Amino acid sequence: MGRDRDGGGKALPLLFLLLLPAPAGADALTATLEDGTEIARFEVPEGGEWCVLWNHSVKGFPVSDCYENQAGRMVLVDAHLPDFAAGLDHIPGRGRQVTDGQGGYFILDINEPVPGNAYILRPGAGPVDHRLQVGDSIVSLSAVAPRQRVRIALKRTEDQ
Repeated sequence: MGRDRDGGGKALPLLFLLLLPAPAGADALTATLEDGTEIARFEVPEGGEWCVLWNHSVKGFPVSDCYENQAGRMVLVDAHLPDFAAGLDHIPGRGRQVTDGQGGYFILDINEPVPGNAYILRPGAGPVDHRLQVGDSIVSLSAVAPRQRVRIALKRTEDQ
């Protein structure tokens, strides 16, 4: 799996990430405000993975939903849930639940395409700290757009 699901990697300055061009032929993962302002952009090649990380609003522990670029489709592949706290549960028939060895669990093999390759997230403020992680790069969506509508989308090269 290889992802840092707890978000412990280094956060890069937002301006630096916005200045990185996506190479030709690469799909782009974007986070965009309602007015069209792009607050994050990452190159995500076919087979590339990324996670949305946050801290549970009641218990405070890290939670993650992880996605993969499957032939240009945004697909939810797995999740990490350290507890059966409020709002966190496994739906039978949707992936398989396995222990994480620390009292929590992973839901693996979800393999659920995201309709339209995009969804709206309203990042929590303060300690909830919704973050977008691609490889070792992390952008805090909560720091840039707390409680605002943020559209997270995977865009094909020809869509850009």
